[in-house]
Amino acid sequence: MSHIIVFGNEKGGSGKSTTAMHVMTALVRSGYPVGLIDLDLRQQSLKRYLENRQSYADRTDTALPMPISATLQQSETDSLRMAQAEEEDRFAEALGELEARCDYIVIDCPGAHTRYATMAHSAADTLITPMNDSLIDFDLLARLDPESGRVLGPSVYSEMVWKARQLRAKAGLEPLDWLVLRNRMASLEARNRRKVGSALGDLSRRIGFRLVPGFGERVIFRDLFLNGLTLLDLKEVGSRRLTLSNISARQEVRDLMAALNLPGAAIRI
Repeated sequence: MSHIIVFGNEKGGSGKSTTAMHVMTALVRSGYPVGLIDLDLRQQSLKRYLENRQSYADRTDTALPMPISATLQQSETDSLRMAQAEEEDRFAEALGELEARCDYIVIDCPGAHTRYATMAHSAADTLITPMNDSLIDFDLLARLDPESGRVLGPSVYSEMVWKARQLRAKAGLEPLDWLVLRNRMASLEARNRRKVGSALGDLSRRIGFRLVPGFGERVIFRDLFLNGLTLLDLKEVGSRRLTLSNISARQEVRDLMAALNLPGAAIRI
């Protein structure tokens, strides 16, 4: 059975698609067949990433490892009940087709609450929630007391993850492994960063997620999008000389893959 890795939160601009692309590339470069579903049916950043990657490979005659992608469509049925049933069938069919061919399936969710996103969270074996290192993004997970900084309670997103965990337990599945990534962390120690770190540490113990470092704020991540490349492709495609910043960013990807601790994965990057 495939191991399903879902990237989700309910806020845009947190680095979900960038992180998903690097995790996918690390897996396919390690020799694993990987399935991919982009559930952001409007923006489709991850799908565009793959289209750019294929275009670059064709244009430069470069053999780039690629995932097996599945495409879903939003139901246009007027009836809410029928639309939900139709989307559940489409999601189950796409997962079934990928599970027959792939060891891992990567699903990128939109920065909004949708029926497809809810289904993906319930199907996830590993849930990765990237967040910018700010109190604004922390509000995605929980409410804070403005005076003391104490966690008052979980947000609607955390409650959705809790419901997904309950559904998995009822189905007799393995517990969900939830990781929260602190992306775009400032290099200088700041009061805001300390406050976010303290609150996340408290919340992780209360609602059960693992806190791991994500990616720094680097121009290289944005520059590579137009060619559909990742930091793991640079040496092979010979597109540029690796700078110290690029090497550090590549190490961030290695550290993330080690922290994921995916079952059966021997990552070679």
